[in-house]
Amino acid sequence: MASFNPKDLTTGRLHGYLLSAVAPRPIAFASTVDVNGNPNLSPFSFFNVFSANPPILIFSPARRVRNNTTKHTLENVEATKEVVINVVNYDIVQQMSLSSTEYDKGVNEFEKAGLTMLESDVVQPFRVAESPVQLECKVNDIIHLGTEGGAGNLVICEVVKLHISDDVLDDKDLIVQEKLDLVARAGGNYYNRAKKGFFEIPKPLSTLGIGVDNMPNVVKNSMVLTGNDLGMLGNVEALPEQDEIDEFISNVSERYPNIKDMAHHEKHKIARNYLSYGDVDSAWKLLLS
Repeated sequence: MASFNPKDLTTGRLHGYLLSAVAPRPIAFASTVDVNGNPNLSPFSFFNVFSANPPILIFSPARRVRNNTTKHTLENVEATKEVVINVVNYDIVQQMSLSSTEYDKGVNEFEKAGLTMLESDVVQPFRVAESPVQLECKVNDIIHLGTEGGAGNLVICEVVKLHISDDVLDDKDLIVQEKLDLVARAGGNYYNRAKKGFFEIPKPLSTLGIGVDNMPNVVKNSMVLTGNDLGMLGNVEALPEQDEIDEFISNVSERYPNIKDMAHHEKHKIARNYLSYGDVDSAWKLLLS
């Protein structure tokens, strides 16, 4: 068995060991606003429930390991003392991943990820309408665990209102776990779907994905593509050039002889098939043809 003294490891290596060993971890999809009311949305897997009376959740937006900067979520909860924690199910996991892209301050991650802002009843931050459970919270305390990169910041939240989708409740208003279909975080690119096991999602681009808001309307308003499809499509740095699209169409025309005359919904169905194999590049070339 390999044994390590944490002080002998780089923060990055220790961070990787901890995230892979303590897994799967639930995800707090945290919605906040800054002092000017600008929305922010970001996921955190240092998260759990710690008390029912009072109802307390704790999540930790840690300082970035690579440059010791703090996240907008932490800055917002320090300023406003409010947050909405939305749970993440499989239907929104790709959009959740896209929202974790480190966009500049003031950029609305709801729009980037193609998620719907829903007004809260008690607190200022918006809820994620697509999330099956939304927890409006007041921030009771923030405990800073250190000042170096990788240090956590425990945001102690008291739930002041719960919203639960009828779709995940039984006739006694109890949550049916199979219907909730939660997703959890593990190490590296790994996630865990509660009822099916591990799967991978590539980390968002450090160069910043274009986001759902910058997609052509025919794509982002598709009646065929799902939220997860849009999340994958939004995690590209730039759309393909016309010559790349033309070359792709030429190469697949034997397989799809009527591809140039296909209706949008037919192209979108084929694009979904490419996305099911993780081939985002081919999906975009088809969608833009």
